[in-house]
Amino acid sequence: MKNKFFNLAALLSLSMIVASCGGNDPVAPSENNSGNSEVPSEQTKIELDTSKQINITFYHTMNQDLKETMEHYVEKEFSKQYPNIIVETVSAGGYDDVCDQLATSIAGGKTVCDMAYCYPDHVAKYNRAGSVIALDKYMNHETYGFTKAQKDDFIESYWNEGCAFGDGLMYSLPFSKSSEVMYYDKDFFDDNNLEVPTHWFAESESDTTSMEYVCKKIKELKPDDFPLGYDSEANWFITMCEQLNSPYTSATGEHYLFNNDVNKNFVGKFKEWFDAGYFTTKGIYNQYTSNLFKNLDTKSARCYMCIGSSAGASNQVPDGYVFDVGVAKLPQMDVENNPKVISQGPNICIFKNEKDPQKELACWLLLRFLTTSLNLQADFSMHSGYTPVIKSVYQNDTYLEFIDSYDGGESITAYSTKVAMEEADWYFTSPAFVGSSEARSEVGTLMDAVMLGNKTIDQAFSDAINSLKAK
Repeated sequence: MKNKFFNLAALLSLSMIVASCGGNDPVAPSENNSGNSEVPSEQTKIELDTSKQINITFYHTMNQDLKETMEHYVEKEFSKQYPNIIVETVSAGGYDDVCDQLATSIAGGKTVCDMAYCYPDHVAKYNRAGSVIALDKYMNHETYGFTKAQKDDFIESYWNEGCAFGDGLMYSLPFSKSSEVMYYDKDFFDDNNLEVPTHWFAESESDTTSMEYVCKKIKELKPDDFPLGYDSEANWFITMCEQLNSPYTSATGEHYLFNNDVNKNFVGKFKEWFDAGYFTTKGIYNQYTSNLFKNLDTKSARCYMCIGSSAGASNQVPDGYVFDVGVAKLPQMDVENNPKVISQGPNICIFKNEKDPQKELACWLLLRFLTTSLNLQADFSMHSGYTPVIKSVYQNDTYLEFIDSYDGGESITAYSTKVAMEEADWYFTSPAFVGSSEARSEVGTLMDAVMLGNKTIDQAFSDAINSLKAK
């Protein structure tokens, strides 16, 4: 085994960086939590009624394989402990599909499920009507809450994402996480003596580790192909803001801050790259660029680098493993002083049910199980490529053997997970507020409009801001 505790130190240091939240001190509700003025007490007067059947519905985005993995542990472990809690799991489409269905049902006065996959901006949207419960009353409950050891086991940057709404309360818990990594055709790079890019812009004509240099060289070798494919224009824009310490959005005050010269400058630079044929994106290509990356048809274009989710590694491998796939960390602007990579992946929230508090408690017990079961967290990661959210998994022999098996073929999931874990100290999340998901969409649209020449840079930025303020 190469290094059994390959990045545990980094993960542990990460957990000490971010201040904890989710306490019990009374606070005033913020604008991000409008409609939800609940201030939970330390001990909620509720006890599980084991004399009756309690049915709960969980909306998520898992494919069939991951759904079966989760349900296996729910049936094997959770249901044995709580046989009267009947869990229905529903694959409700993608993240936006789940959010749209829930937002529509909440607006209609009835929530379609009891708990759901969520992102922070989804929670902010649901909480316009105060629909999501603050979990503090359950987390700190003497009978049903977390132990101190369980709280301490969470990777703290993941934990804190659930309470970044300005009022100090916890509205979701992390279930599984991913980030962005760069996949590359290792055989092509080796054959052409190319170095894997570690930063974006060339500092000189001989800056061989810059993305700019590598794209130029690949374009010279393969003029009809794209050197780079990027699966999310929005992620690229937001990540560049973080890497450059340039404003994007704020949860309080003026929300939309991205219309500035620093951001216009990097969009202008990428426009030059696009015009030179250096890259394409999912929005422009109209499908995931992993299809370009693993394309084996010599009569059509392909790309040799692809930036996408660490959890999507299995989609990056060509049929027959005809070339070896390398996985690298996301290129940076200043890797020494300000490395940044976006943190993604689902949290889980629970919806209020004032008519039947037993449903709320049953959902909490399931949520506690999903987030603290070492076996489930490890197995789900090995199947999905998402990283676990509790540190104890990273000390588990079976899981570490999985990570140590990484390669650029059949074990690509282990490879991408390993790299994502090595980026752990670089993770960031954007502010969550009503309108933050719309901001993501607008900056992605902005990027496409500029690249395709449909708008000038100034017009694209101005239109994005005006569109957001009009909503």
